[in-house]
Formats: sequence, structure tokens, C-alpha cells
Amino acid sequence: MPNKRHPKESLVVSTDQVMINDLNNYNTLFGGVLMKKLDNNATLSARRHARVKECVTASTDSIDFLYPIHQSDSVCVESFVSYVGNKSMEIFCKVIAEDMITGERRMAATAFLTFVALDENKKPVKVAEIVPETEEERFLFESGKERAERRRVRRKQSKILNDIIGLEKPWNMGGEAS
Repeated sequence: MPNKRHPKESLVVSTDQVMINDLNNYNTLFGGVLMKKLDNNATLSARRHARVKECVTASTDSIDFLYPIHQSDSVCVESFVSYVGNKSMEIFCKVIAEDMITGERRMAATAFLTFVALDENKKPVKVAEIVPETEEERFLFESGKERAERRRVRRKQSKILNDIIGLEKPWNMGGEAS
């Protein structure tokens, strides 16, 4: 595997129409439907970059819903590796909604997901570094270290929380046995 790759080498673009069963009670795309599309796209970008059989989602940093997506829109998800750590890859996703009647395009959402590439024994493997080329890629790459540090802090906080929260069944918390 090469030691370095360009973000465009991991680019995955998928476009779908919005179907009626994808809509919520506001007649806009369900957030969960979009989240699934983002995870699917990002997985392919991670696998394309790492050239492994399996990549797992380590975290979803954020999904910023900027504009609603309507049934008359197509939804285009673009994803690519924007930053790499020692054994993780940050995938940037952008969602472009296009009104199929007027042709108006708008940035509907952006997201950052983190993936880990696994070997045949399900152990994390080192992935190639990236060499950004465009202004967008350079901006994402240069700000990636800060996002990675925020992820590390959040992961530590999650572990502390995990040690505090209980696994008791809520219906057994009154002290009575059932």
C-alpha cells in the first residue's frame, strides 16, 4: 500500500431520490435515513483509502443539518478521507440537496465520522497518510488535528461516564425483586 494518498482517491459520491417512506411528519427527510446514507458512504471512503475488507465506525463527531431535504429533492452524499491519525481515519461528508424541478442546489448537511481499518484478525491497522490538494481538502486537513484531539477528550469523558452509569433494569430500581 502506498504511504500517501490524495483525498480524491477515497471520494465516494452517491445520489438518491427522496421516497415518501423516507419522510418524517414534516414531509422532510428523516434524520436517521440521512445518517444511514452518511455511514454507508463514509464506510466506502474508509475502505477505499485503507484498501481493507473491513472498516468500523469508531465515532460520529457531528452531523450538522443545515437545510431540510424535501421529497422533490435528490440527495447527493459526497465523502472522502479528510484526516488520518495513527490508526484512524476521519471522513468528511457533505450532503447536497437538489430541487429536481428548479435545479436549485443547497448544502443540506455536513458530517465528520471516524473509522478504524481492521486486518483479518480484527486488529486495527495503520493507514496511508493523506496529501490534500484543493483548498477544501487543505482546510479540512489542517483543522483535523484539533477535531482528533476533541475526539480523544470526548472518548475519555465517555469512559468516565461509562464507569458511573448503571446497567440495572429501570423496572428493578425500586429495590423490589421481580
